[in-house]
Amino acid sequence: MISLRNVQATDLEQLLMIENEGFSIEEAATKEAFVERIQLIPDTFIVAEKEGEILGYINGPIINHSYITDDLFEKIKVNPSRGRFQSVLGLAVSKQARNQGIAKLLIGKLEELVEENKREGITLTCKQDLVSFYEKFEFVNHGLSESQHGGVCWYNMVKLLK
Repeated sequence: MISLRNVQATDLEQLLMIENEGFSIEEAATKEAFVERIQLIPDTFIVAEKEGEILGYINGPIINHSYITDDLFEKIKVNPSRGRFQSVLGLAVSKQARNQGIAKLLIGKLEELVEENKREGITLTCKQDLVSFYEKFEFVNHGLSESQHGGVCWYNMVKLLK
């Protein structure tokens, strides 16, 4: 059975392997970025695991604007108690665990956190080939992002939960 829980420091190596499977070297979060996220935003860093093996994760800080900015990939702060949007800086599932509904479980858990904390919604950026994937989860494509992260063209995707 797949369980969801908050990240722990001991998850780091497994998380880095999944990150590097899902993103190019230019796009992938560094070890330092992961350490920072584990330390600062464990309340919005969720891992899916089965029998001690991490299958996927979703993470991102609480922000007050509806779109992700590149500075979030460099430096984040502890989540404030108030904030309009749950951002997603990373969502990845290990190659051997894909197409099993794990991303859906992780997004669903973030939606629960958004509702519990009375936030407006969830915001993320994705590449063009993933726009339709996120639209299945009722995210709305807000067009090209200003993000230059990893030298890639990103799209703003927003899901309001009012």
